[in-house]
Amino acid sequence: MPAKVGVRRVRNAGVRRADLLAAGASLFAEHGYEGTTVEQIIGRAGTSKGGFYHHFQSKADLLEAMAAQAAEQALRGLDQVVSAPGLDAVQRLNRFLQRGRSDAGNAREMATYGAIFRPENLGLYHRLHRAVSAVLVAPLTRIIEQGRAEGAIRCEHPAIAAEIVLTLGPLTHDAIAGIAEARTKDEFDLAVAALRERLIQQAIAVDRILGLPDGTVSYWDEASAADWVFRHPSGA
Repeated sequence: MPAKVGVRRVRNAGVRRADLLAAGASLFAEHGYEGTTVEQIIGRAGTSKGGFYHHFQSKADLLEAMAAQAAEQALRGLDQVVSAPGLDAVQRLNRFLQRGRSDAGNAREMATYGAIFRPENLGLYHRLHRAVSAVLVAPLTRIIEQGRAEGAIRCEHPAIAAEIVLTLGPLTHDAIAGIAEARTKDEFDLAVAALRERLIQQAIAVDRILGLPDGTVSYWDEASAADWVFRHPSGA
């Protein structure tokens, strides 16, 4: 009688990779990035060490892949914003910026998002931000080009302006980290207020980069902000 084929052998490479990504997300949520080992990820995914290293060079490589996956999911939603009919460039720009924040906060890989903002992962955060910006620069450039055609946006080089706008993202790192690290509702509320103020000032900087009147760009949408900021464990 032929030997039974184990689960590891019947799953194709794509399924094994997806299982490793899902295992990493759940373990990072339970134990944090630093508190999770490759062995735990392998065990949760039901694969082998060789299977893990076939897909990822390290735990950090897995985390980068998880964030890239979330960025691609966000990009699909942002593409709908870019191509939606009937919007002028300013409307499209604000939806783009607000949708990007909302998708980041609601991604299934919330554990990944939180782990990235921990102090020990600062270097990894910057690598991830560069990767995500590379994905987002093209649709943002198209929005800026539309604004130039409409006469609303005044900048000479749309692609360069898009890159500069995206480089402002890390300026919110410490504020978001404060939300992720909040242990009480008061700490959480103070951190959210600090992030709100930083995003307002960041929006003014974008206005000036694009030659728009102050107050035109908005990252902070009061109606949906609660959907993307980290929720305090108490349910705040």
